[in-house]
Amino acid sequence: MNQNIQMKIHPKMSIGLQGIIPGGISVQDFSAVTKMNSIDSKIILEEFVKNNIGSKQDNSYYFEKSDKLKIAITLLEKGLPIDEISIFLDWRDFEGLTAEILSSKNFAVIKNMMLTKPRMEIDVVGIRLGIAILIDCKHWKRYSTSSLTSAVKKQIERTKKYVEKTQGSIAVPVIVTLFQDKVDFIQNVPIVPIFQFSSFIDEFYGNIDQMKTIGKD
Repeated sequence: MNQNIQMKIHPKMSIGLQGIIPGGISVQDFSAVTKMNSIDSKIILEEFVKNNIGSKQDNSYYFEKSDKLKIAITLLEKGLPIDEISIFLDWRDFEGLTAEILSSKNFAVIKNMMLTKPRMEIDVVGIRLGIAILIDCKHWKRYSTSSLTSAVKKQIERTKKYVEKTQGSIAVPVIVTLFQDKVDFIQNVPIVPIFQFSSFIDEFYGNIDQMKTIGKD
């Protein structure tokens, strides 16, 4: 993705994600939202437009909803830390970033899959080599063991329902978090911080025997 982008990385560019608001924004507004000076703000906005992210008309810069994620992924590709980037993403952006990482690893990806009877939603599904990873994205600022345990139980139930409704499927429930120090496990379900999600997926098939795997008996 973004293979044609030759973006020059400004030291404050990840902070600039806060100012990527759909519609038009002036340098002054961008500066106020990001708390950057107007010189840095203009340099960053011009760099986005130069790389076909957003457009400029008169003295305003116009962005679409997808542009924030496009910038986040470009910054990741340029080597900026994922935890530095992800704090400026809302929960929808967070789900999109998770899905994009899976897609970049050659997974088929489904976002916001709805199951019925009972109605359940799975944030992100990634399928590769006959195994589905069912992800619940938790954009929480704070975590407790009890809240994560509750999230794990719900995700196990969603995974069981997915397997019931998807012929021949094998699925692994996973929780992806925004603020977390390291990969952890509750009931053999991985709790993965977003900044380690890419490496977790790289090692997924080698470590699958350590994870809860749900398939039809």
